[in-house]
Amino acid sequence: MVEKMNPRVVLQLKKAGYWMFLLPAALPFLAYAAIQQFGHANWFAWAPFLFVFGVIPVLDYIVGQDPVNPDEASEVPAMSEEKYYRFLTLMVLPVQALLTVGGAVMWFALFDQFNLAGHIGWLVAVGIASGAVAITVGHELTHKDEKLEQIVGGILLAMVTYAGFKVEHIRGHHVNVSTPEDASSARFNQSLYAFLPHAWKHNFLNAWVLEAKELKRRGFPAFHWRNELIWWYALSAAFLVGFAVAFGWLGALYFALVSFIASSTLEVINYIEHYGLHRRKLENGRYERTTIHHSWNSNYLLSNLLLFHLQRHSDHHAYAKRRYQVLRHHEESPQLPLGYPGMFLMAFVPPLWFAVMNPRVEAYYAGERHQLTGEQKAVA
Repeated sequence: MVEKMNPRVVLQLKKAGYWMFLLPAALPFLAYAAIQQFGHANWFAWAPFLFVFGVIPVLDYIVGQDPVNPDEASEVPAMSEEKYYRFLTLMVLPVQALLTVGGAVMWFALFDQFNLAGHIGWLVAVGIASGAVAITVGHELTHKDEKLEQIVGGILLAMVTYAGFKVEHIRGHHVNVSTPEDASSARFNQSLYAFLPHAWKHNFLNAWVLEAKELKRRGFPAFHWRNELIWWYALSAAFLVGFAVAFGWLGALYFALVSFIASSTLEVINYIEHYGLHRRKLENGRYERTTIHHSWNSNYLLSNLLLFHLQRHSDHHAYAKRRYQVLRHHEESPQLPLGYPGMFLMAFVPPLWFAVMNPRVEAYYAGERHQLTGEQKAVA
């Protein structure tokens, strides 16, 4: 549908369309209102999940692909400096705070109306919304050099107890992406269920290793007040204590479970973004430079607006400092058949995932079967 529109008109529509980031955060509140009006708490607890992974993929397909790459000479410089786009990402902090606290208040207000399935549905709704809001924008901001953006990005990640991402993603994932050294890059024929435990463990540990290495380079021990992970995890602990004081032990459990679901949502997206892709090893033993060919790309307009262009992931990895509003679609990058909401549930069904994705990976490595078997044959 949108492919037939004037690209310049689409660019202006996108400028307003980024406010759609509010939708995932609003869904638990809309579900609460529906429960108050109609009852059926256990059904409506799952409504946000069904909307995100059922309705949005359909709307994504109807709306279609984004036809616009901003012009590098006439549009990108001004768009990159426009404060409006930064304001939107900074606005996520109060939105995430409202979502986290509001989610707890509504959960306890509805507590006796939920059975076990309803409780799980509610926590999943708030957790996935937090992943879409806090981690997506935390990711965007931690890539930026401005101090305020770094701080807000760290707070957002601390609000879902995943502050290690701030260190590991920049110094680990972006350095080692699409190589066996990266815990966030899924191997060919690796299921999501094999990927997740490895990613949870190694991404957490690697963040501490990388921070210790940086502190050693600067002449400080690992456990030093300059270790930013100590401060970010202390902030997460303060949030946990705050929820315990406000709501009791169930409040602490709520915060911990929502954080776990949000961070797990991130790791599922990591699985989708890099599944089966490898950077070729050169004769000098190093890997080839990261390019637009080493991440899966998805150019569906609606889900890209919801996620601040996160799905234009190929351009992001090739040019990590580019701001979300000027990320480009590259037709020659590996392309996902759907947006992230559509790919998300598919990843939980390995036979379906392999049936859809393996042919695409094999086509990318046509004539280079060793790349799929893990044999890192050097290329000139």
